[in-house]
Amino acid sequence: MPSAYFESLAARLDYPIFVVTVASATERDGCLVGFTTQSSVDPPRFIVYLSDKNRTFRIASEADVMIVHLMPADAFELAELFGSQTGDDVDKFERCPWSRGPEGTPVLADCPTWFAGLILERFRAGDHWGFLLEPFDGEAASGGEYLTFQRAKVLEPGHEA
Repeated sequence: MPSAYFESLAARLDYPIFVVTVASATERDGCLVGFTTQSSVDPPRFIVYLSDKNRTFRIASEADVMIVHLMPADAFELAELFGSQTGDDVDKFERCPWSRGPEGTPVLADCPTWFAGLILERFRAGDHWGFLLEPFDGEAASGGEYLTFQRAKVLEPGHEA
């Protein structure tokens, strides 16, 4: 059980929010994620943590590529779509503009900063699973504010964590 001092510290953290998208041979999905980190400079590596309770996790378990989109500050409706809806009930990609990216993985049109990563490893990390990514493609828009964890906390999750 987390201690009060850890809960207090974690409640104050404010880091970027991302939407990840994945595709298997027959399905695609995506979800809002708050637990991510760069984990190496040389070679470049990034870790995305997904709850094993959602559809995106199930598809990511079969996928070779994951696309990580930095959420612009003004894309709150898109964050709500990917954070509050579940792919078990709705096709999120019918509700937003996107294009086929590497390995057919969706790239969200309203997120001009993104990267595609080859999934190198999957590992259990508490109540989430870590996906270790090797970035290999992407776009980097200049400037602009991004959506943060503290702003996104008001969203009702599509699945429990």
